[in-house]
Amino acid sequence: MNSIILNYLLKKFLKTIFIFVFVFYCFGIILNLFEEVEFFKNLNVSITLPLILTSIYIPSMIIKFFPFIIFLSSMWFMLTIRNNRDLLTLKVFGYSNIKIFFILAITSFILGWLILFLLNPITSTMSKYYEKTKSNYSRDVEHLISFNKNGVWIKENFNSKQRIISASKAEGYNLIDVQIFHLDEKSNLIEKIVAEKANIKDNDWILNKGIIFKPLDGILTGEIFENYQISSIYNFDKINSLFKNFDTLSFIDLIVNYTNLLNNGYSENFLNQSIHSMLSLPFFLFLMTALAAVLTLNTLKRSDNVKFIILGLMITVLIFYFKDLSLALGQTDRIPLTLAVWAPVIALSLFTFIGVLQINEK
Repeated sequence: MNSIILNYLLKKFLKTIFIFVFVFYCFGIILNLFEEVEFFKNLNVSITLPLILTSIYIPSMIIKFFPFIIFLSSMWFMLTIRNNRDLLTLKVFGYSNIKIFFILAITSFILGWLILFLLNPITSTMSKYYEKTKSNYSRDVEHLISFNKNGVWIKENFNSKQRIISASKAEGYNLIDVQIFHLDEKSNLIEKIVAEKANIKDNDWILNKGIIFKPLDGILTGEIFENYQISSIYNFDKINSLFKNFDTLSFIDLIVNYTNLLNNGYSENFLNQSIHSMLSLPFFLFLMTALAAVLTLNTLKRSDNVKFIILGLMITVLIFYFKDLSLALGQTDRIPLTLAVWAPVIALSLFTFIGVLQINEK
């Protein structure tokens, strides 16, 4: 009998998750399709291509928001079994609130590992196709970026002039050992800038500790500076999204090809961040299920449902904001990057642990 009840519990929980995933997928299709149509509006393509690209783009986004989906699914499932008296039936057969919570949380934890090793390789392949297809329709010979074992290379045109930028590597928001060449329309050197690093967080780059060289009567004269600002069409987010899109790299790719990715110019910090972020997914799913249990299994009246659902949504928004803030602190070296990834998990663990101890059994 216990195995029948366990199977019923798991099937109903997984069905609820599937329904929420499907709803999120449909919403994602609707919202992203407008963006894809806007991208292709001046190109001679049918509506089929934007629709295909949208369909293969959304799964990677679902994985990113899967902790939120698990939270909503878990909360909905627990409220459902409580409100329709299934919870009382389960207790008759020895399933306490704590036992139900652990069954669901462990299921979410296992789902996290299945996503990493089975689904993530598929979605990363789909993302590669998405990025490659869109790049074929958005090539701009005036603006180019390359990451390889020789470092970072950037070419951009501005005011009928040309700028070529090279750097040995990228670290966080900074390019290291920067050289910038300004050329006129005939490719003659106008100016050369050498700097220890360039902060590229915004479109206004800040160069630190360098020299500006300008040709004067055939001789390069130099002017030393501590800080110098230039404007660029590129910033950290744009460069990162164009050429360091980790959605195209699966968890397995990151582990197996770690050294090769470093040699190809990928930042060690960002590789480690991506690996740890993926590793934290199963734990996040476990904890989001725990959070849902704390909020729903402690509600004694149906009238409390709306209040606790709103509270849960507010908490999850705060969690995601805290996660983004923590990563930002790690990327700027204010805290260790590993701690930045795991700090939200640790904080949520403490919160849910205290909450789970308070789960009532009435």
